[in-house]
Amino acid sequence: MHRRQLHRMLQLGEDMAVDWRQATTIEELYEAIRDCRRCPLGETRTNLVLGTGDEDADIMFVGEAPGFQEDRQGIPFVGPAGQFLDQLLASIGLRRSQVYIANTLKCRPPDNRDPQPDELKMCTPYLFKQIEIIAPRIICTLGNHATKTLLKTGTGITQLHGKLLHRDGLAYVPLFHPAAALHKPPLKSVLIEDFQRLKEHLEAERTRWERETVSGAASRAEPAEPADVSEPEQMGFF
Repeated sequence: MHRRQLHRMLQLGEDMAVDWRQATTIEELYEAIRDCRRCPLGETRTNLVLGTGDEDADIMFVGEAPGFQEDRQGIPFVGPAGQFLDQLLASIGLRRSQVYIANTLKCRPPDNRDPQPDELKMCTPYLFKQIEIIAPRIICTLGNHATKTLLKTGTGITQLHGKLLHRDGLAYVPLFHPAAALHKPPLKSVLIEDFQRLKEHLEAERTRWERETVSGAASRAEPAEPADVSEPEQMGFF
């Protein structure tokens, strides 16, 4: 290969390497962090599990961390909990392809243990970048870990579930994790009711956004101060 061609290929490769902070699409973000080794989980995972769904979704769901099946397939919520989530979405007229689903951690913790503080510290900046790219109307935190991490609160999911909360310009609705409902059947009915509330919250957020958009457009369209068109002072003859 000609030396000039080789130099050009290397230059193109450098140009294609996007810093995850400058990513403008989920694909760019994935390519930038797919080989992440910021914490030890990068050494034990099978696949980095970034997220799945519509990049223009109104609702974003955030769980805790990938499990066994998610680690193998590289897709979040593909096990029994994911199937239940699909049913809950169907109950309010939505499909998985119409929302976006992610986790606080992008790699599976060994033996499905809870996320550790240092792992969350390394990984949550990626999650907030996803939120920035998707710009959802509502973020649903699934379970205690996601709720406490994103809302920066010590209040548990039992007290917060189903409520619409605003933090730092973002709207959140904490929900019980579907996996918890599978282990505790009484929580199933609670989740079903909370999804109906979620539908109402979404309509409220859409209305609020439209009102603020119209209000902002109206303020930008206010007419400028009228020009001074007063008649010139008439000079006397004497």
